[in-house]
Amino acid sequence: MSLPWLRARSIRGRLTLGAMAVAAMVLIPVGVGADVTIRKAVADNIWEDARDVASQVATRIRDGQVIINPIPPHDGIDLIQVVAPGGRILATSNAARDLPALSPVWPDPETRIRELVSCPVPRSPCMHVTVIRASPAPDSPVVYAGKQTPAVVRSRVLATAIIIQLALLIAFIGWVAWRIAGRAMRPVEDIRTELAELTERNLSRRVPEPAGDDEIARLARTANRALDRIQRAVQQQRQFAADASHELRTPIAGIRAQLESGRLHPDDMPDAIEAALRDTDRLEAIVTDLLFLARVGSSEAAAREEVDLANLVAAHVANRASRVPAKLDLHPDIRVEAVYAQLARAVDELLSNADRHAATQVSVDVRRIGDEAELVVRNDGQPIASVDQERIFERFTRLDTARSRGKGGTGLGLAIAREVVDAHGGTVKVESEPHGVRFVMRLPLAGAPRPGCR
Repeated sequence: MSLPWLRARSIRGRLTLGAMAVAAMVLIPVGVGADVTIRKAVADNIWEDARDVASQVATRIRDGQVIINPIPPHDGIDLIQVVAPGGRILATSNAARDLPALSPVWPDPETRIRELVSCPVPRSPCMHVTVIRASPAPDSPVVYAGKQTPAVVRSRVLATAIIIQLALLIAFIGWVAWRIAGRAMRPVEDIRTELAELTERNLSRRVPEPAGDDEIARLARTANRALDRIQRAVQQQRQFAADASHELRTPIAGIRAQLESGRLHPDDMPDAIEAALRDTDRLEAIVTDLLFLARVGSSEAAAREEVDLANLVAAHVANRASRVPAKLDLHPDIRVEAVYAQLARAVDELLSNADRHAATQVSVDVRRIGDEAELVVRNDGQPIASVDQERIFERFTRLDTARSRGKGGTGLGLAIAREVVDAHGGTVKVESEPHGVRFVMRLPLAGAPRPGCR
């Protein structure tokens, strides 16, 4: 159950109030105990000194020695009386001369020593007194020895001093808690400030990540990963809009031109319709690929399953119509966690690219490299210049026509492969060889961590 006074607006305030509340719950009983302990210690000290003095006087009486009157004080004990049965004072100290018997208590022979607080004079301070019966004899006198109760015990000075000290200590604890909470919460405020500056036009900002691995540092890293995903999603949407507005214009314009030509020249209508259908096919292929790219990485983790990469590659090679033969070297039981349809599309794009550009042969290898599965697709076509090895993974990128053999695709195949592999926490790259090109795709094995997975 939350306390109303702990409902501060800030976590810093709640932590401070909580620390002060805990300190109060601990220190108040300690203060009460200290007050009781100090009072008891003072009283015990007085009674102990009074017992020594009264014992000395009682010993003199038992030994038949003459008691000096007035009795001299000793060890701070200045109230001393020797009282006979019946209440007659036989001897007294100067401080107790004008006082009645210090206490009406008269010890019996079995209980010869008593310690008590006595107030024999109304409206006067009380006294801490030790009473000792000199002997068990019926006519034995009684010795009273004590002193006035100190002010620290009889007044509220001690309690007031303890209360003030406790209040100052609780306030100090609150100040320390406020400072510590402020320092601990400063990174949270920095994160809040940075997030407040984010806009849909500027998603490149990231929150500062404190050093260490505490809750705030993990929060900052999680926030930055979430911002990475948001930025990527927005970039995908913008890229889709840009690609659609730019790349779809060409086939649409071709279709329109062919239809207008057919309308103007009815004799050429069959050719115009044929050309329009080709452009329509291309338009459909581009839209299909763009929609596939927009969906990559959006599938939930529950949609992933274990996929045997060697079986997947073998099935694709066996079922596709290839221009050149493919040589396979597939190690069995190499499993990855993936969205099957997406991974199959990425493999198909790599195989299609190799088949399209190969001169005489394509080779496909699947093997295990540490905690990763590796797929290598080689073709003996023309090498790719180093300056173009990253550019070919961009959307709608085509190199010079010297590398092309026949009709190309939509220009999105390698971009699709890169997006799929990235979304699964892997990497894909191209490497030129003296007599060909090799594409290398690596994915974490099933059960291995995927730090780059989105």
